[in-house]
Amino acid sequence: MSSPPQRSDARRNRDLLLTNAHAVFGERGTGASLGEIARRAGVSAGTLYRHFPTRDALLAALLRDRIDALVARGESLLRSESPHEALAAWLRSLTRRTTVYPGLPATLLAATRDERSPLHAPCHAVTETGLALIERARHAAAIRTDVPPPDILALTSAIAWLTEHTGPTDHTDHTDHTDHTTDARARADRLVALVMAGLTSPRPPAAVPPARDSAPAAQEGRAPRSRAPAGPHA
Repeated sequence: MSSPPQRSDARRNRDLLLTNAHAVFGERGTGASLGEIARRAGVSAGTLYRHFPTRDALLAALLRDRIDALVARGESLLRSESPHEALAAWLRSLTRRTTVYPGLPATLLAATRDERSPLHAPCHAVTETGLALIERARHAAAIRTDVPPPDILALTSAIAWLTEHTGPTDHTDHTDHTDHTTDARARADRLVALVMAGLTSPRPPAAVPPARDSAPAAQEGRAPRSRAPAGPHA
């Protein structure tokens, strides 16, 4: 049974909350005050919680289109000609879409471990899409098979976290937000390329322990035995 349509004022309040949540989370991160979001939207805190009972519910509504697009892009890339480039392209998209708000990488990681979170199912869908692309690349021998697929996704999450917590990579004055965003994206793309290079390099040989030479007798606490010179045969 479908839910009854929202009244026009309820839809308006929901849209105002989403618009202002996007701005506040963009400015202050995913841990920003929900009360501040309600204040900017011009509604009461009770109205906010009626629409979005939890912070994760609000974030899930904000991220729905981005996550749907990320999953759809992955499904499209699964049909592309190059499994290697498909994986690289999707990992680049993943780092960009998971850094739209400060603190989002950590929030999404926590949601993957909390089945009660409204973000859990969307995160699971993203993970399954990534694993499918990785398995396709492994099956095509486009990447190494000795690296567990979850580790590849973990590295990508680390790139997203690093991108958000580090500034520009040069000493240029990045007072313009657009310039900073461009620099951060470029750095994330370079790091993804580095991961892909590592995944396509030959598997390193197993470490071989050095051969054990006979230790000198003196080092073992024994005096070396002197050999008698060979005498003339009788």
